[in-house]
Amino acid sequence: MDDHLFHRRVVSGDESALGELYDCFSALLHGLALRVTRDRVAAEDITQEVFATYWERPLGFDPGRGSLRTWLATIAHRRAVDHVRSEERRRVGALGPRLFERPADLEEGVVAADEIVRVREAVRALPDGLRQVIELAYYGGRTYREVAVEIGVPEGTAKSRLRLALRRLADALSGP
Repeated sequence: MDDHLFHRRVVSGDESALGELYDCFSALLHGLALRVTRDRVAAEDITQEVFATYWERPLGFDPGRGSLRTWLATIAHRRAVDHVRSEERRRVGALGPRLFERPADLEEGVVAADEIVRVREAVRALPDGLRQVIELAYYGGRTYREVAVEIGVPEGTAKSRLRLALRRLADALSGP
């Protein structure tokens, strides 16, 4: 496959070139998105979005900087990571505000107290390294950069640990 040729065809508006690229790379992009999101529907949406993005803005790809396969896979990976982050924020965020509101009645207060206990138990059940980043970030109000400095790890490591910890908390809290 000649990236330069396909790119020229897409830039010129040749829909059949996009179809050929889809046939060639859709399984790769879908598999990549599925591995990251663990969600078939999200992976399908991300795959479609990547090709739509390329079709709408083909000049975003520079054949001189790398292969089309790598460029498309990078976009798919970024979109998948963004999806996971958004879902984690949504799941954890849905519980967060309720932890600090004053309950309107006794029953609501009991439910809120139960949720607080569940969150604390889920945090305590995390491995030390993950628990530490959650405590620093959420209870200590630090950014991931500040967490990285405080525990002496690279920023990327702090971000990864924080994402993993949030995913584990969301999984633990989504059960009964």
